Amino acid sequence: MGSEQRHTTIRVSTLTRDKIAAIAKQEGRPMTAVIDDAVAEYEHKKFWEEMHAAVERTRREDPEGWADYLAETAVFDRAASDGLEPEDWSSHLDRKEFDADNPR
Repeated sequence: MGSEQRHTTIRVSTLTRDKIAAIAKQEGRPMTAVIDDAVAEYEHKKFWEEMHAAVERTRREDPEGWADYLAETAVFDRAASDGLEPEDWSSHLDRKEFDADNPR
């Protein structure tokens, strides 16, 4: 079977189907690719929403733990002042690697 993608059918409203079809046509891509990207974006958004909620919960419910975290991360803030000039690595990376948070 290998890496062959399997497909199925889902029921959506005709309005949603028409919107997906319009986007797919405009971008010259299959409708499945539009849906795959939409789901990936949603997962990305939910991950960061949950992460921000967890941070806020920690700040609110565990002030001592939050203070420890801030003290620990302050070490990394000082690491940037190591006296070295920033380097431009963009010519060594392909476009997808620039956004490590979005694994598309």
